[in-house]
Amino acid sequence: MTNEYVTGLFSLEGKVALVAGASSGIGAGFAMALARAGADVALGARRTDRIEALAAEIMQVTGQKAIAVPLDVADGESVKATFDKVEGGLGTPTIIANNAGIAIPKWALDYNEEDWDTTMDINLKGMWRVGTEATKRMVAKGLGGSIVNTASILGLGVSPQQLIYATSKAAVIQMTKAMALEWQRYGVRVNALCPGYFKTEINAEFIDSEHGQKMVQATPAHRSGDIQELIPALLMLASPASSFTTGVALPVDGAHSVKLV
Repeated sequence: MTNEYVTGLFSLEGKVALVAGASSGIGAGFAMALARAGADVALGARRTDRIEALAAEIMQVTGQKAIAVPLDVADGESVKATFDKVEGGLGTPTIIANNAGIAIPKWALDYNEEDWDTTMDINLKGMWRVGTEATKRMVAKGLGGSIVNTASILGLGVSPQQLIYATSKAAVIQMTKAMALEWQRYGVRVNALCPGYFKTEINAEFIDSEHGQKMVQATPAHRSGDIQELIPALLMLASPASSFTTGVALPVDGAHSVKLV
């Protein structure tokens, strides 16, 4: 029997969502989940073949509208063009899963300026570009909405070989709080998810390695997370049920971020 109270509380029916970084892993999972919750979904990524296939799958599985839009968050003009296409195809997106990001694992003394600039341009400035463009368009239409930035528990603490990535994600958390503070007046909420170890296409080889398994076993949960365990937090923050929740950096990590040693 369907629980109408819970279903209604977290329903995204009638909403338009944009997922940046939707071609694989967490972003792809977010896109499917938002559609299953009732939203029409725009999938943004550089790998257009991936998002076109995913858009077709989403429409088949959920019956919601889904479109694939080329998006390079490191290019401001690409970001603006993406929003133009989404508005023309689905309407103004009021749910933004700001998920695009990269990691370049190296020891701290081995990084160069290109590593720094590339990571910051995508992980931090890219999220700023998408979040700012989304909010400008919501404000212009008199709409409120929800932006969910994908940060990391490495924005809360650090581990070896992740100096630049951890720095970028710590900055994302502070940016999230600053956006939330200023944009609450417009009814635009901004929160961050801080995932722990989740096995995805990008990190699967490392997670399965001997070193990766040692790291996973050292966490309180003794395992990596499944993407399906991250989705409820996204839906909570994206939905009107969280209308008074903003500026939060929410760890989803099996207590990893609170472990001292």
